[in-house]
This record gives sequence, structure tokens and C-alpha cells, in this order.
Amino acid sequence: MQEEIFVSGRHIPNIDPYLQIWHWEISLYLFLGGLAAGVLFFAALFYLLKKEDEMPATVKYAPIIAPIALIIGLAALFFDLTHKLYVWQLYTTVRIQSPMSWGAWVLLITTPISILWVFSYYRETYPKLEAKLQTFKRLKFLKLETFEKFLIKNRKVMAIALIPLTLVLGIYTGILLSAFNARPLWNTAILGPLFLTSGLSTGAAGILLFTKNHFERTLISKIDLALIFIELALIVHMFMSMYAGSQVQLEAMEVLLGGSYTVMFFVFVIILGLLVPFTLELSEIIGFKVPIIAPAILILIGGLIFRIVMVNAGQLTRYLY
Repeated sequence: MQEEIFVSGRHIPNIDPYLQIWHWEISLYLFLGGLAAGVLFFAALFYLLKKEDEMPATVKYAPIIAPIALIIGLAALFFDLTHKLYVWQLYTTVRIQSPMSWGAWVLLITTPISILWVFSYYRETYPKLEAKLQTFKRLKFLKLETFEKFLIKNRKVMAIALIPLTLVLGIYTGILLSAFNARPLWNTAILGPLFLTSGLSTGAAGILLFTKNHFERTLISKIDLALIFIELALIVHMFMSMYAGSQVQLEAMEVLLGGSYTVMFFVFVIILGLLVPFTLELSEIIGFKVPIIAPAILILIGGLIFRIVMVNAGQLTRYLY
């Protein structure tokens, strides 16, 4: 018979209260929010740079992704809520110190602007839809043409508003996690810039799926190469800061380095989601023929899996002392 003396039982699994309250809905919401932020950021930026004719997919076509992504993301977030009838209370106050308050208000403003942006270009981008709307145009009280002219006239105002809104939306998706001090894997200031960079990269990938213009495709690919490089650098910096931290942070990193999410993180995020697309996009810029859909799809899948890994792995980490 072996006698053991327990000085503390906190290392025994499930001794401490344990809840895994965030599931796939949150991961999907964070991914779609970053994707929409990236697409809208580039649309607004190149419009302000007066490149809408040279970058038609970026400014006119790809932004259709944004309202769809935001609506689906908000639906997933609403589905995850326990007390759905009280969601309106988020909009009864503004708390500067609360990432959720920032996110709620930014989404409330960005979502309708994204819809208005797409509608301002519908005549150019969706001529078949324009013909179908002739029925509604006969209903003069709707005043669609007047409203369309108003939006076209104020595109610059929308673009100026979208630049800071999309940056806040992109970085908020990471700050939302880093604000949880009780989860060591999330408790790092790197997550905000990392999620923003990842969102911009997925936004660039979304644009690549729409573009048929060689100049536009090359420019967006070059931007995406820079974003992937920055994202890899931020991931390395996150690992280094964790390894230089306390024992709790070292144990938190074991979930990604030698733990249950190691293969998922390194194979699907680092290799297939970042390194392979980087190589493919670089090869195309050099002059090799590469189907642009390949790196774009890999980046989008990698961005989604990255958020799934971070959300789920972070909930496995905790403070034991």
C-alpha cells in the first residue's frame, strides 16, 4: 500500500470549478467579424485612394461579403447567448473599459454601413438585380433612386467612417479574449494585433476570390504576403512572451506545444493556413501559374481554425496557484 500526502488537491482534474462556456458559435463569430472588417477596410481604403476603377473587386464586388458575414456572425453570437431576451441591455450604456461594450456598439454602426455601401454600388455590380427592382421603383414612396443618389454622394463619408470602425472591429475580436485574465493562454496583449492582422489577411483572401484583374490580384497578393509575415511574427512573439512568463503561462503554452491542440494548430493554421498560401502567392508574383483560389481558400480555412483553436484551447488553461 502506497501512502500519499496531498498538500493541495488543486492539481487534480475537475477539483476546481470548470466551465467551458464558449463553443463553435463564438469561434465562427470572431472569424466572420475579422473577415468583414478586413474586406471593408480595404474597400474604404482604396476608395479614398481613388482606386475604385483599378480595384473594382476590392471596392465594389467583394464588400458583399461583409454584411452577409456580419449578419451570420451576429446570428451565431445571439444563438450562443443564454439570456437572449436581454441582449438589448447592451445598448443602454457605454462602458469604455468593457471590450464587449465596444464590440456591441461598433457592430451596431458597422453592419448597416456595410449594407449601405453595397447598395450604393448595386446598379454597377448587379445589373440583373437592378432590373428586378424596377417593380419597387414604381412605388414612388420608397424613393429608392433618391436614396441611392444620396448614398453615392456620401460614399466618402462612409469610407472615412469605415477605416477606424473596421480597425476597432478587427482588434476587438482579439481583445475580447485577452480581457479574460483567468485564462493564461488568452492573457496576452498580442492577441489584439494578431487577430486584427489575421482578419485583414482573411479579408484580402476574400477579395482574391472576386478579382479577375491582374493588377488588383497582384497588389492584394503582395499586401497579403506582408500580412502573413506579420501574423507569423506575432505568433512567434506570443510564444516567446509566454515562455518568458510564469509557470502558469508555460503550462498554458503546452496546450499548443505538445498538447491536445498541437497538431491542429501547426498543421492547419501554421503550415496549411499561413506557410503554404505564402509560398503559393509568392510563386504567383514571381511568375508561376497558381490558381488564386488555392491560397485564398487555405487562408480562410486557416483563419477559422485559428480562432477555433484559440477559443477552445484557451478555455483549457487556468490558474492553479
